[in-house]
Amino acid sequence: QLQLVESGGGLVQPGGSLRLSCAASRFDLYTIGWFRQAPGKKREGVSCISSSDGRTYYADSVKCRFTISRNNAKVYLQMNSLKTEDTAVYYCAANRLQSRLCILPQDYWGQGTQVTISS
Repeated sequence: QLQLVESGGGLVQPGGSLRLSCAASRFDLYTIGWFRQAPGKKREGVSCISSSDGRTYYADSVKCRFTISRNNAKVYLQMNSLKTEDTAVYYCAANRLQSRLCILPQDYWGQGTQVTISS
């Protein structure tokens, strides 16, 4: 069983930055990344990284603003130039199939961390 614990959410003004962290019990067998869900919207993949070949994925809406990185089984999401539309609950997620890079379904989920961008 894979354990995922995310942290780093909070309230920030537009244009500000946040760094989310996901601590996983292991990384070598999984893809791990970040999904988000805003009120009234479907859950969407934000940014993910593969353990097999290091492939990364970024949603078009966050390219050039967000950066995913990892250190062993810890995965980070650096979020810069934040916009109000980035407001959502952000979830760390993982799956055992390398082809499921930032797509649903995922096998494991963290508890979520709230990110609110507001003046």
